[in-house]
Amino acid sequence: MFTGIIECVGTIQTVTQEDNNLHFVVASEISALLKPDQSLAHNGVCLTVTSCNEKSHSVTAVAETLSRTTFGTMQSGDQINLERSLCLGDRLDGHFVYGHVDRIGVLRRLTDAGGSHLLEISIEDHDMPLVIEKGSIAVNGVSLTIVELFSNAFSVALIPYTWQHTTLHQLKLNDAVNLEFDPVGKYIQRIAGRQMKST
Repeated sequence: MFTGIIECVGTIQTVTQEDNNLHFVVASEISALLKPDQSLAHNGVCLTVTSCNEKSHSVTAVAETLSRTTFGTMQSGDQINLERSLCLGDRLDGHFVYGHVDRIGVLRRLTDAGGSHLLEISIEDHDMPLVIEKGSIAVNGVSLTIVELFSNAFSVALIPYTWQHTTLHQLKLNDAVNLEFDPVGKYIQRIAGRQMKST
């Protein structure tokens, strides 16, 4: 469980393929604080630390993860948002994020709003019921508030601190991003769908 409040930005050092999996070595300022078997969110993807030292740590992305996230296209030198898992008693400054990416969205507009930035991200029509104005969503692991809805997209606003201290300022038009919808909305949709089928 995570909050979507990014601790630091890491840099992928190496990417190694083994069968259908990819092994990543990531350098970061929090790698020295990690232990094997711990969960760590990488651009919103919960991955298990397999090894670590004072400067870097290793994780593995399996075929399912590679097919549902942007990790299938990650390369050496790419930077990623990192967040350690939530501890009981921690302050919840963002929202509940599981680290289980639902979809890949596409950045279709980037606007400088005079001190803040607006990102407009396109999604599939069938996912639109999962986003609401002023609701929460995780974009590349960053907890953000939805500003406006469109026919097949939504926008989020980034304050200068978030813009500067995450990888979101590196995004370009048509870049893919990892999206995790608010889990509360997913449960409601699931329950409502089952009730409709039973009537």
